[in-house]
Amino acid sequence: MSSSMPPRTNPRRSPVDTGKPVSLKQMAEFVGLSPATVSAVINHSPASRSIPQETKDRILKAARELKYKPNFFARSLRQKRSFTVAVLVPELSEGYAATVLGGIEDQLLQEGYLYFVVSHRGRADLIDEYPRLLMHRGVEGFILINTSVPDDVSVPIVAIAGHSQTAGVTNVVVDNDKAGRLALEHLVSLGHRKIAFFKGHPWSSDTEPRWNAVCRAANDLGVEVSPELTVQLSGRTGPLEPSTPEEGTFYALQLLARRQPFTALIAFNDTSAIGAIGAFRDAGIAVPERISVVGFDDITAAAFTYPRLTTVRQPLHQMGVLAATTLLERITNPDLPCDHITVAPELVIRESTCPARDTSRVRDKVKTF
Repeated sequence: MSSSMPPRTNPRRSPVDTGKPVSLKQMAEFVGLSPATVSAVINHSPASRSIPQETKDRILKAARELKYKPNFFARSLRQKRSFTVAVLVPELSEGYAATVLGGIEDQLLQEGYLYFVVSHRGRADLIDEYPRLLMHRGVEGFILINTSVPDDVSVPIVAIAGHSQTAGVTNVVVDNDKAGRLALEHLVSLGHRKIAFFKGHPWSSDTEPRWNAVCRAANDLGVEVSPELTVQLSGRTGPLEPSTPEEGTFYALQLLARRQPFTALIAFNDTSAIGAIGAFRDAGIAVPERISVVGFDDITAAAFTYPRLTTVRQPLHQMGVLAATTLLERITNPDLPCDHITVAPELVIRESTCPARDTSRVRDKVKTF
């Protein structure tokens, strides 16, 4: 008597079992999709936006299981592209630049791009030379952070805090007019009239637009901008150095040495504001009871200093994302217009500001310093 056996099935063998690197073709066969679909998802190409999320998740899960690594060089040679961009910054430090770079990096990694970061330290020769060197290495575009536009660049450029109208350059800027008004209106609403100012560094592209905006707002609100209560930040040891709390302390002491009474300070950035708070407290001047302080940027440290810093928030991470997104769109479609992108600031009220007190008591403290 014979017995019938069910047909044997051969389970699909994982290509990782062969011990060799998994190819794109093998990956596609394993998930039952076309190589083009798998490639679009793995490389985060624009074509992947039309692919259902469920399919994307299945491909990415299979890639992890098979330890699939895309061949970057094959992709680059096939498409005659480097998928690499460059970012130019004056200097690398915590705060402004780091937060903007975080947004740029998040977007570029999501889109499958690599990037170079170079700091030029404000040197005109490096601002001209670095782009040439980087273009020789095949970068497809530049993001400039607080950096003047170099000459003879033949690839797309997006400038963060770029205020010059240059052909072929897209600017991403904060609305400085609104920012200046937010800071001053807040202090005026608290009764402050004797207000001191930290003007920005001479090499910062934001300095003049923001200072002009502050002066316009002061004129509208009836606040005097006194030269005796205005100090321009310019570093301490060199032509260009990272903005640090120590710099804020140094210039706050200069301000106190002028022996002019004031009840509030608007700083150019959060780092100098934090340093100024330390200087005032060391001089026996309570913040905010005797001097209120307003910063600019809303870096991470602003929410953790003592007292926590009232500041005008610049959406730095969002500006980095916008810059990277715009640059990649222009690389993909060179005919796109170079729009001027303006982002809105926001006032963040914390504990470093309060209603104004009698300025004579501040004067007494200043005279004894």
